[in-house]
Amino acid sequence: MKNNKIILIGMLIIFGVSSCSDDILEYEPTGVLSSDNVATADNAEALVIAAYAAIANDEMVGPLTNQWVFGSVRSDDAYKGGGGRGDVDVIDKYEQYNLTVPDMGDWMAPRTWTNYYKAISRANFALSVINSIPDADYDNKTVRQAELRFLRAHSHFMLKLIFKKVPFITEELTQEEISQTSNDLSNEDLWNKIADDFLFAYNTLPQSHDEVGRADKNAAAAYLAKLRLFQAYEQNDQHQVTTINTGRLQEVIDYADEVIGGLETDFGNNFLDGFDNGSESIWAAQFSINDGTTVSRVSYVTGLNSPHGTGLYGCCGFHLASQNMVNAFKTDADGLPLFDTFNDSDIFDTVEANGTSIPDAGLTVDPRLDHTVGIPGRPFKYKNTVNSSGDMVYNFSWARDPGVYGYFGNMKEQQSPDCACYVKEGPFVGTSKNVDFIRYADILLYKAEALIQLNRWDEALPLINQVRGRAAVSTQRQIDAGATDIYNVSPYASFPSKEFAWKALKFERRLEFAMEGNRWYDLVRWGEAATVLNAYLAEEKTKRDFLTNAVFTQGRDEYYPIPQREIDFTGGLYTQNPGY
Repeated sequence: MKNNKIILIGMLIIFGVSSCSDDILEYEPTGVLSSDNVATADNAEALVIAAYAAIANDEMVGPLTNQWVFGSVRSDDAYKGGGGRGDVDVIDKYEQYNLTVPDMGDWMAPRTWTNYYKAISRANFALSVINSIPDADYDNKTVRQAELRFLRAHSHFMLKLIFKKVPFITEELTQEEISQTSNDLSNEDLWNKIADDFLFAYNTLPQSHDEVGRADKNAAAAYLAKLRLFQAYEQNDQHQVTTINTGRLQEVIDYADEVIGGLETDFGNNFLDGFDNGSESIWAAQFSINDGTTVSRVSYVTGLNSPHGTGLYGCCGFHLASQNMVNAFKTDADGLPLFDTFNDSDIFDTVEANGTSIPDAGLTVDPRLDHTVGIPGRPFKYKNTVNSSGDMVYNFSWARDPGVYGYFGNMKEQQSPDCACYVKEGPFVGTSKNVDFIRYADILLYKAEALIQLNRWDEALPLINQVRGRAAVSTQRQIDAGATDIYNVSPYASFPSKEFAWKALKFERRLEFAMEGNRWYDLVRWGEAATVLNAYLAEEKTKRDFLTNAVFTQGRDEYYPIPQREIDFTGGLYTQNPGY
């Protein structure tokens, strides 16, 4: 797929995909072609490529791939950052949980809604074309239908995670029927409709494709494991978890067992150019560079998040690690996490006059910290220089507004400025590094979670230890770049109880996927968002004044409001989420 990106250029022109309309659910690519005159195998192939492009057609203001706004800043992992609270203030409203009037000052969530439904519309348009082509004229017909239904399911799945109650739109619906499709499906029914698309893909697609990036049976099995895990935690209308469906948990295990993959030998490989589509990447958004276009097919979704105050990067210092999350990487003398006491004291909280910090005597940490967070005095992106010029040791001066947001940075989503994947467009940085939607580490921990909830925590132990074992050997890049070796992480000898195993699982997910945009959705799935986040805020606001008035309201803040413009467009057909 990466080698075929040039096909997209013509398709984007032909179908006018930049067109935007308020009636987004009726969106059909505009231009000289329609489903009646493109029904050829060649055109269908191009339409499928265009549908793939749509799931990665995100931007800094309408994110689809990296969930740093909705899944990381909204949680206890990170602060908004930037040049104070007024800089992209809609994210500040998300972080404060005070955006209570739909669309009032909010343009990011409605734009994301639009972008996902554009992606769904592209998949549906391609399906409507392909469905009309005789089987004899199109050898790939069934496989491409399955790929498109996978893509459609992916977009509906993400919409459900963000907004909960969303209309499910398929290619069979006429424009009139679309305008009459409400968002009032039950939680169970909506999950199952999305699952039906993934099931069709699972039952139809080959285990893998020669063209990397195409959806396959492996990716479909992974998504079914993920979907059934979320579905297992049954919620009432106030978003509280009322029961955990054991049948769904068993499905998680069954589908996870179908996924073929493996952990990268070094944790950092997942976040470096040159390791795209490796054994750990189950499915990812594909990007490219030097493909013949002006700025290439690179991702700008994290374009605001580069370190500030250094000529090596650009703008604008967003998405900064919280003190709480940094503290979570502490380990005890046995190399295990401090489940209940990790936040009793702060680490790396003192900065020297030269802009660096020194770890406290005796401090040991999980090495994933130095793959995730920029810390003053420690090498950034496994380097201390770039081409023998340009200091890559993270410095206090790299923080744009330390008086508000502190001085920790983000590292996973960054690439070294001398990377062949790196593009600077004005002040903003883009890269051709893939964005992974599901890693094999996810699969191991999905299965472990299901096993623990089924009271089979002994079977979860080796799965969690696989993830920890990989973390333990992921130290050499940092040490080679000059990092002080304070690493100590070990496997669990046993899980003495379900309660202990549950804490271990939740902690492992936080450390493994820190600042990747998963944390928020985990907390909501578990029904723990209010408890965890209000406890986080109570402590964090003593360190960060900007959080003084922040409070999470249970039964409202678990999901974003349905965009008011969509409710207005449908004449009040859509039901708003509670509390808005």
